[in-house]
Amino acid sequence: MAEISMAQMLQALQDEKEENVAEKTDQSADGVINVVIGEPIEGTIVTVDDEQYVTPKDADAKRPKPVPKKNRRGNKELLAELERTRELADGNKEKYTRLMAEFDNARARSEKENSKMFDYGAKDTLEKLLPIVDDFERALENIPEAEKGAFSDGIEMIYKKMMDTLKGIGVEPMNAVDKQFDPNFHNAVIHVEDENLPENTVIEEMQKGYMYKDQVLRHSMVKVAN
Repeated sequence: MAEISMAQMLQALQDEKEENVAEKTDQSADGVINVVIGEPIEGTIVTVDDEQYVTPKDADAKRPKPVPKKNRRGNKELLAELERTRELADGNKEKYTRLMAEFDNARARSEKENSKMFDYGAKDTLEKLLPIVDDFERALENIPEAEKGAFSDGIEMIYKKMMDTLKGIGVEPMNAVDKQFDPNFHNAVIHVEDENLPENTVIEEMQKGYMYKDQVLRHSMVKVAN
């Protein structure tokens, strides 16, 4: 029985595939492979120095088998279905984003409209309170000096508290005196000639005008110099 090296053994295995001759192998105690030419053997595993080598027959068996054509068609259908699902998901995401944008816009419009409705209602109520403010101011202006005391001081405190409350909700007097006449804010009830003042200057406020936030709550009645 001839002794051969590792390289010779592998070459012998290759020759076996070409000549359809199997090689029976045996390993001696010293790790040398003994090769005996004999009957063809299928599925032979050769061990050399504790490492296993598979004969060409086993190597072919362990390779992945080709996918049948029917399964290939199934894979194409699966990929097509996956692509359709992906397109559907992208479309749903786009619709969701668009709906959320429309919802945010609708909510903003609703809040703006509600705020306007509230302002309109508040404006109507505040207009009805202004004559009371006028009465307070006239009463305080017409109290004789000799009669001023604790009572008049209490009335003045109430007036200041009311004005602070109005200011807190956005109501403030225009204070038109010394400003240029503006028909958007002032009603001219008297015109006077005065060469010492610039033309169209408000020299007196006959009735106070008030603003509610950015809206005219009441126009000022003014005296204007020509």
